[in-house]
Amino acid sequence: MRESSDWETLSDARKRIVESQIKEAVLNGVALEGDKREQFNKFKQELARLSQKFEENVLDATKKFEKLITDKKEIEGLPPTALGLAAQTAVSKGHENATAENGPWMITLDAPSYMSVMQHAKNRALREEVYRAYVTRASSGDLDNTEIIDQILKLRLETAKLLGYNNYAEVSMATKMATVDKAEELLEQLRAASWNAAVQDMDDLRQFCHTEGVTEVNDLSHWDITFWSERLRESKYEINEEELRQYFSLPKVMDGLFNLAKMLFGIHIEAADGLAPVWNEDVRFYRVKDSSGSPIAYFYFDPYSRPSEKRGGAWMDEVFSRSHVCSPKGGSLRLPVAHMVCNQMPPVGDKPSLMTFREVETVFHEFGHALQHMLTKQDEGLVAGIRGIEWDAVELPSQFMENWCYHRDTLMGIAKHYETGETLPEDIYKKLLAARTYRAGSLSLRQLRFGCVDLELHTKYVPGGSESIYDVDQRVSKKTQVIPPLLEDRFLCGFSHIFAGGYAAGYYSYKWAEVLSADAFSAFEDAGLNDEKAVKDTGHRFRETILALGGGKAPLEVFVEFRGREPSPEPLLRHNGLLPVATSA
Repeated sequence: MRESSDWETLSDARKRIVESQIKEAVLNGVALEGDKREQFNKFKQELARLSQKFEENVLDATKKFEKLITDKKEIEGLPPTALGLAAQTAVSKGHENATAENGPWMITLDAPSYMSVMQHAKNRALREEVYRAYVTRASSGDLDNTEIIDQILKLRLETAKLLGYNNYAEVSMATKMATVDKAEELLEQLRAASWNAAVQDMDDLRQFCHTEGVTEVNDLSHWDITFWSERLRESKYEINEEELRQYFSLPKVMDGLFNLAKMLFGIHIEAADGLAPVWNEDVRFYRVKDSSGSPIAYFYFDPYSRPSEKRGGAWMDEVFSRSHVCSPKGGSLRLPVAHMVCNQMPPVGDKPSLMTFREVETVFHEFGHALQHMLTKQDEGLVAGIRGIEWDAVELPSQFMENWCYHRDTLMGIAKHYETGETLPEDIYKKLLAARTYRAGSLSLRQLRFGCVDLELHTKYVPGGSESIYDVDQRVSKKTQVIPPLLEDRFLCGFSHIFAGGYAAGYYSYKWAEVLSADAFSAFEDAGLNDEKAVKDTGHRFRETILALGGGKAPLEVFVEFRGREPSPEPLLRHNGLLPVATSA
């Protein structure tokens, strides 16, 4: 095709489409013949079935765990929002008289419930029970994912070999910005920079527990670390996550987010409820207009947790992409439509949804994805918005947006007490900034464990060999966890990202994209965050490159066009307080 006279007449975007479509076709077995093709197709169908079964088992196992508590002493420490949620859950399970004050309370493994117990429940036995249930989800009985994981890994390896690759990671990297070597190199670089800081985190925690007279100080386990880390953070920064919630009501957060988008990218967002059908009464619909007032995109937002029908986590996806070819009759362009889904605490009684600071970051994150989808200027549907972007570059705009949660003017614009309207006190803002790097080494290692075990399982692991998947996790954890996982830890059985999502041999991309996004944000820091004109100019450049070009250009070229150079990990390590790079463990 490249040798034909027509090739040079194609735009760069169309060339990218042709090349990526051919690559995708080859990776989908189009070049295979006879028995090999038949075998390949059979493997792919079986993989789709296994992934679906994996996810169903995770959902069913999560739903299966219910702990009803009638004695308030057993849940001492849980904040009012968590008690309200636990009572609301109990009501939905048939305990119609349940109240936040008097119970009964229902604890589940759904993220808001699980995290509130791990962070706040003084009852160590309850924390242990809930933690053990969580890390062994879908690992026993009818819902056991162990065999499914082995089958998935075996079939992925077989398909890779049919395509002429050594392992599945090479197949995954064929459509990524990174290579297996580059991904492993980055993960090791970040691991080495994080290790000593994580060891120090653990020393600080033990010292704090010793000072507090904690009986289990010499036997701190996984169900203690989150709880005591929260107490240490409260004592160090005097930031109580639950008190912080009062300043982050969903309506205010969304208003602030939309104002930020207006300043950075020159767009106006307005409610358009009723314009399109919704799948639940809590779902909102919005219209996005450019500076001239013309609609350029729409999006749905589904904010609240509904454990019986909705998986955990948060995500954004397309409903429609921008396209000339698919334009409606009489129109020249089909406008992009996105949907954003979160799982935060729903309103309780007459209180609005009150968010943790992490949930605020999550909304900013998903909105970053939505912006790339909605502000695209590509008219070829296959590379418009989030389409056609290499997987490890797709988190750039989402993680970039999270940085603005720490920008003073942005945060002060959204942090208003839901009852009094009082702005977040200045000293709390300063503590939030300082707390940003709290346990950064430990949190970094947690992600690196996931990324490293994913690559290990998709490069060197031999399904059915002498080492089990859990042996691999334990081995990887020796270098990525200061306290090794429990021997009975089966977190892999709930690792939907790589066994039921699109992150197989791709979990490293979160860190890869963090490097890109921190470096992109550092362009605004270099320009001067307090210089509104410089911020707007840099925002315009970001919109015209990272957000506008979609998959129509190689991501490294797009990044260089915005930043003027190739990406560097230095801003990420600086933002996380992990410079200078510490010696490796």
